[in-house]
Amino acid sequence: MAVLKILELVGTSKESWSDAAREAVNEAAKTVRGIETVEVVHSKAVVQNNRLTEYQVQVRIGFRIERAAGSAAKKKA
Repeated sequence: MAVLKILELVGTSKESWSDAAREAVNEAAKTVRGIETVEVVHSKAVVQNNRLTEYQVQVRIGFRIERAAGSAAKKKA
């Protein structure tokens, strides 16, 4: 049975919302193993002088919980 843990982050980009989501996943991947899903929860942009200057996305990143070797065997015993 797989159990996923959800990590909520905000990614930013000067280029696009998809790039902001990619940045959030790339940053999470530096410290989290087993990323399986990403959900864009909310997107917004910063406007300065009537121009979009920064794209932001709030994402939920799902990753598989790793169990210590032998912990599953202990539970079954």
